[in-house]
Amino acid sequence: MLFGIVLGAAVGIGCGAVSGLVPGIHANTMAGVLLSLQALLLAWFDPVVIASAMFSTLVTHTFLDNVPGTFLGIPDADTSLAVLPAHALCLEGRGEEAVRISALGSAVGVALSLPLALAFVFFLPALQPAIDWGIGLVILAVAGYLIVVSESPGWALAVFSVSGILGLFSLGYSFLAWPAGGESGVLMPLLSGLFGIAVLLKASHGAMPAQHFSGIDLPGGAIRRGSLLGSAAGALVGWLPGLSNATANALLTSVVGYDSNPREYILATSAANTVNAFLGLAAFYAVSRTRNGVMAAIGALEEMPPATAILLAGAMAAVGAYLLTLLFSRTAGRFSGLNVTSLNYGVIAFVVCLSLFLCGPFGGLVLLLATAVGYVPSLVNVRRVYCMGAIMVPVMAYSFGLA
Repeated sequence: MLFGIVLGAAVGIGCGAVSGLVPGIHANTMAGVLLSLQALLLAWFDPVVIASAMFSTLVTHTFLDNVPGTFLGIPDADTSLAVLPAHALCLEGRGEEAVRISALGSAVGVALSLPLALAFVFFLPALQPAIDWGIGLVILAVAGYLIVVSESPGWALAVFSVSGILGLFSLGYSFLAWPAGGESGVLMPLLSGLFGIAVLLKASHGAMPAQHFSGIDLPGGAIRRGSLLGSAAGALVGWLPGLSNATANALLTSVVGYDSNPREYILATSAANTVNAFLGLAAFYAVSRTRNGVMAAIGALEEMPPATAILLAGAMAAVGAYLLTLLFSRTAGRFSGLNVTSLNYGVIAFVVCLSLFLCGPFGGLVLLLATAVGYVPSLVNVRRVYCMGAIMVPVMAYSFGLA
């Protein structure tokens, strides 16, 4: 079985590298491909190889998905808010530092998620009904707090509400999108418009500054605090139904501001994304809840391997993914001197084409509306975090039984 675990981890690292580095491709997509090849693969390999590959893909994706966000400014569903400070550091010549901070956060997340997973499996199943009922209240309280402490509560509420309506519309009518993007494919144009194109249209011009790395400028106290806060947020969204990494990113802004503490925020969100992956696996085995497409794919296998085997594969994949992330962080120098305006327009054109390819005309409409809404915060001088209403409002509606 050990050989199967190692083989699955190696395959997962390769698949996760593709999904993490290529915008628009998610770990769920790669897991779906592996599931579709199940009959062929089972003729040659043990089920543990397939399951290990699926989970290792998800773990690797959480390490590498910040690379295109840092250097190109393209967000995905897991890195929407984290892209803002990471890309800003790249524009200051510190792109490699941003990616290395992200890798550090994910690595710490792996170390903390294993004991968290064991604790959750033993103690939380009995409390699950009460936990399910309180999700919407937690999100509502966080959203209310963020709005009240805003520089302009009125505009913050307006942006939050309008983006929430857009989120309900996009997810509620996602059946109009082309199936190429999968069930959650509409999140790509939604979040790319709110946090990608809207930001790039207002981005600075000129040449990309020379990229240099002189160490991680983050004190030990900030590393410890960011790791613990990120792990707590990741554990929350990893166990509770209806929540996602994007929700964790929004929750963390109430404690760690992405504009006031950008490095700590990158570290915290990266830890949250990785912890979410491991806690999602724990929730699947403990209470039979699928938190993402990868868990659904594992559940659809003909034979379920033991959780310990999949966790071991995930830990192995984390080591490989960490080294890969450090390797790709060194490509920052290739962006030195690039024309920022041309790069931004090229990224915008790529996102538009990708949205149309994945979701068709409906994806183009969502992208247009999201860009319009995402442009408002810069005009009224409020933080872009309030655009997370596009995720938080649908989650609240789901929790309260309204959607």
